[in-house]
Amino acid sequence: MLKMLATMPPNLLLLLAIIFEVIATSLLPKTQQFSQPFMSVIVLICYALAFFLLSITIKSVPIGVAYAIWCGAGIVLVTIISWLWYGQQLDWVAIIGISLILLGSVIINMFSTTISH
Repeated sequence: MLKMLATMPPNLLLLLAIIFEVIATSLLPKTQQFSQPFMSVIVLICYALAFFLLSITIKSVPIGVAYAIWCGAGIVLVTIISWLWYGQQLDWVAIIGISLILLGSVIINMFSTTISH
């Protein structure tokens, strides 16, 4: 399985890593400070998969670029999920800041020669 993962496109691996990280972070409140065993195990498995996939990604994508994309996408996606599922509100300053983070990730993905497109 590791050989199969190593042959996958790095952007796909990074996308999968981001998805698992977003799932884990979004479910973190459901663990109730890790007092709920089932949800705690799900969160830990998702984090482990996310970091495992990230570790494979950084074999071919510079760690700084991979981490910038990981963080930017994670922040934006977790914020959207928190708004939709948990009803957390954002003020206009937070929306502008998150938009700038998203813009930075888009710029890296579209224009950087550091990553393969």
